[in-house]
Amino acid sequence: MSKHRVSRRQFLSYTLTGVGGFMAAGMLMPMVRFAVDPVLKGEDTGDFIATPLKTTDINTEPQKVNFKFKQKDAWYESEETGTAWVFKNEAGEIVALSPVCKHLGCIVDWGTDKEHPEQFFCPCHYGRYEKDGTNVPGTPPLAPLDVYPTKEKDGFLYVGKAEPRKGA
Repeated sequence: MSKHRVSRRQFLSYTLTGVGGFMAAGMLMPMVRFAVDPVLKGEDTGDFIATPLKTTDINTEPQKVNFKFKQKDAWYESEETGTAWVFKNEAGEIVALSPVCKHLGCIVDWGTDKEHPEQFFCPCHYGRYEKDGTNVPGTPPLAPLDVYPTKEKDGFLYVGKAEPRKGA
């Protein structure tokens, strides 16, 4: 027998504290994992999304291209539709511009302003952009349109995640 005797009251106190601690940990761990798991998962950055546009069909006139991609918001995954204005510049390089106006997020369109048919036009607040996506001074947008990185694969155009124009 041990010289240190544990009373019944101490034994019950130790036992209930231990059992309560295990129960609390058992309930708390799934909640913590549920909250932290999406944060710890890696994001597929740098992935390119296929568009239905063949690179041979791209010319110097901007054309609207819709493409579908999967978007994941925490635990919810959905299929979204993105849009890009695609054309070849004077150097023959493919340019893909985001249609989202940098003023208030409206959607710009090519050649819809009768006074400026060779520019992108935002109907919300009469914002204008040059063909290369730079904003026209004196109009509401304060920054140029975002640019999609592009690449060609199997004859089709692939676009990456839209990025702000360098130097803007």
